[in-house]
Amino acid sequence: MKLKHIDNEQEFDWGRASPDYAKYRSGYPESFYEVLAALGIGKPGQRILDLGTGTGVLARAFAKRGALVTGVDISANQIAEAKALVAQEGLDISFRVCAAEDIAFPDASFEVISAGQSWLYFDAAVMIPKVLRLLVADGSLALTHLAWLPHKDSIAKKTEELVLQYNPGWTAAGYKGTIPPVFPWAKEDFDLRTFHVMTAPVPFTRDTWRGRIRACRGIGASLAAEEVERFDAEHSRLLATIAPDEFTVLHQMSIHVYVRKGTIGTV
Repeated sequence: MKLKHIDNEQEFDWGRASPDYAKYRSGYPESFYEVLAALGIGKPGQRILDLGTGTGVLARAFAKRGALVTGVDISANQIAEAKALVAQEGLDISFRVCAAEDIAFPDASFEVISAGQSWLYFDAAVMIPKVLRLLVADGSLALTHLAWLPHKDSIAKKTEELVLQYNPGWTAAGYKGTIPPVFPWAKEDFDLRTFHVMTAPVPFTRDTWRGRIRACRGIGASLAAEEVERFDAEHSRLLATIAPDEFTVLHQMSIHVYVRKGTIGTV
């Protein structure tokens, strides 16, 4: 995949990072899903389409709560890992290898369409009419994000500096925690139902943080295998000097829930 607005058009493939992604990107803490549940997202019996599902982080969490989940992802490797995790956890989720822009389901098939840190990879001009068609009249588009905060966390900052030495074109570095309640692409067709931002220290060991970074777009999804190996060895040496065996990295979590324009208060 290569996109103009990401990493200066550097090609990346999440499938390259799938084993580390499945093992080390477990996603959001339980408290995050409790907030989603309070917002009506992930209810038992709710029909949910998870776009860019990856290894099924959101899909599996929703299925554990009794939702009826379908997950789609462009990467066959990601879907393979998702299916393996679902089998291990005894869940029932339907997965499809498919670009989000190519999804085809009957009209009004879902109460919720979710995207966990994946909407930025989609063509919004194509996706917006699809989402509106696939949602029931009062359905929700739920976007979630989880990002470490390098301006507030020294370990994250030092790690990012090393990533940029190996991949100067990586554009995800330096996130300051600024996220708009309404994204520009949403203003014409959606109303914001709710927006939440939370911060939390996420626990890691040196090994699990190394795995998490190998599974990021700037390393595992972009670099050749030998470069990933060299980076990981240097990252290990760095962590031995700046981090204890166990530590936390401060993260920001956010939730946007959109509904079709004009429906708030009418359905």
